[in-house]
Amino acid sequence: QVQLVESGGELVQAGGSLRLSCTASGRTFSRYYMGWFRQAPGKEREFVASIGWNSGNTMYEDSVRGRFTISTEYAKNTVYLQMNSLTPEDTAVYYCAAGWAISNSPNSYGYWGQGTQVTVSL
Repeated sequence: QVQLVESGGELVQAGGSLRLSCTASGRTFSRYYMGWFRQAPGKEREFVASIGWNSGNTMYEDSVRGRFTISTEYAKNTVYLQMNSLTPEDTAVYYCAAGWAISNSPNSYGYWGQGTQVTVSL
């Protein structure tokens, strides 16, 4: 079993930056791949980024590549999503997930956090 708790979401102006955190706990969380997804009102949940705890391999959705960076801090059991150059289109609830492959499909992730709201204003 893996438990995930996100934090760091808030209201920010366009062009600004935020760093989201996801703290993981559980006996074998380090075996999983970690992902960030987001869901805007009226839209489906979409992939943002993914990383392997051990490999460090990463994957990004095209619209965030070059603006967002996913990273891990093993000693703190935490995965980060650094978000720069934010636009109103980035407004969504951001979810952290743990899964079995570095993947952009929600179906590859079996554990989810409760989400944290990011709102980008003009």
